[in-house]
Amino acid sequence: MEALNMLLHGFAEAVTPLNLAMAILGALVGTLVGMLPGLGPTSAIAILLPLTTVLGPVEGIIMLAGIYYGAMYGGSTTAILLNIPGEVSSVPTCLDGYPLAKQGKGGPALGIAAIGSFVAGTMGVIGLVFFAPILADQALKFGPPEYFALMLLALTVIVNLAGNSIIKGLIMGLFGYLFSMGGMGPSGGQMRFTFGSDTLSAGIDMISVIIGLFAITEVIKGMEERSGAIAPGKIGSVYPSFADLKKSYKAMFRGGFIGFVLGLLPGCSTAVTTFLAYDVEKKVSKHPEQFGKGAIEGVAAPESANNATSSSGFIPLFALGIPSSPPLAVLLAGLMIYGLQPGPVLFEQSGGFVWTIIASMFIGNVMLLVLNLPLVGLWAKLTTVPYGVMAPVILVLSIIGAYTVRNSLFDVFMALVFGVVGYFLQKYRWPVVPLILCFILGPMFEQSFVQSMSMSSGDFSIFFTRPISLTILIMAFVLLFVSLILIRRTKQRVKAAVGSEVDISG
Repeated sequence: MEALNMLLHGFAEAVTPLNLAMAILGALVGTLVGMLPGLGPTSAIAILLPLTTVLGPVEGIIMLAGIYYGAMYGGSTTAILLNIPGEVSSVPTCLDGYPLAKQGKGGPALGIAAIGSFVAGTMGVIGLVFFAPILADQALKFGPPEYFALMLLALTVIVNLAGNSIIKGLIMGLFGYLFSMGGMGPSGGQMRFTFGSDTLSAGIDMISVIIGLFAITEVIKGMEERSGAIAPGKIGSVYPSFADLKKSYKAMFRGGFIGFVLGLLPGCSTAVTTFLAYDVEKKVSKHPEQFGKGAIEGVAAPESANNATSSSGFIPLFALGIPSSPPLAVLLAGLMIYGLQPGPVLFEQSGGFVWTIIASMFIGNVMLLVLNLPLVGLWAKLTTVPYGVMAPVILVLSIIGAYTVRNSLFDVFMALVFGVVGYFLQKYRWPVVPLILCFILGPMFEQSFVQSMSMSSGDFSIFFTRPISLTILIMAFVLLFVSLILIRRTKQRVKAAVGSEVDISG
């Protein structure tokens, strides 16, 4: 009942004109981002992250969260109409969505994708209402050893975000931690790796790194590939028939349930849950031979799993401070810029903020359904915008964003440097998200370790003699084992679907 009362207070705040406008804006921008090939939710959030300097924490995070779950919905359009999966998680949607489009049923497929996304997204937010406070309440018993174990659990996410090479992911994570060490140390206050430079004494700014590795890198890639416009196919009516709904509603709930449960596991990406949901739906179907040829359930299940995973990913983010996907890793940076520490104390110290964000997600999901069904035709036409027009706009916004955080040209320089570095990293298939994750979590990991050692006078057994920290460490190793199995199976499914090795870290 307390959670429901807090949620009602959150709705009262979320429906204020400014917060409502931010929810709508985030959902619409996210939908556009999801539909434009070459620009994903991670890059979009990175570009708009500097707005945190002019918007309040509630308005800023409402908008950034809206971009994330809006983009998860928007990716279905190019997957169905053009057979272009903007993210690996959209590959299962292509398998039946594109055949439906070629049969002249692209509109109903898009409609089912939108309804499934709404149903599963709402399921995920309802779960967030009930699960996150319970998890956060238990986590209030945490001390430095428990935080150390929790950070170790969070760092196991690197395995899921490493793409095709775990070794490369670990190396990139190490570099992320080394970059975070510049400036004042989090535990002793001593200056490190400044090389006598006053500029480096303040450390490397988080936003500059994120903008460089995502936004500017995408611009350089687009210029090299000379990305042009892509014409969408015929759509027709986007409103599915009663027969389509009857075929799909069970698939929506099954996919939503699978996506929500697996989304609770830190680091379980949407690429894993969408393939698993598609596989389950095919196995329970009375007509499995229709899958791959235009089965409407083959669109409903993965799209529902996609959005349910996205919503439930906010549970470990808010309650434990663990981002389960690249966009949530960037969103974690946004929370920290506002001085909000995601984790056990967030519900205790900033309960009003958290419940307003959760309430806005209910509103955003409704807006996505109400606004986007009539606007699918318009969104599809926007995919014809040449990348040559988009690239300069993205670059200018990125430079302005990097400068305005600390009014420093050094930050702009670092953003450009990391943009070039990110280009070469992606070109040679080195994952960048582990670098970002360790850049953010590294200082907290170090601080909790130093504090734990101070408590135990250097005795490492402190991590194994405290029940909560021992439980979390066991969870970390179990999660690592399960992740390795799921990654292997998902790679096999992706390869079977698209005929080549594909990076599943997104």
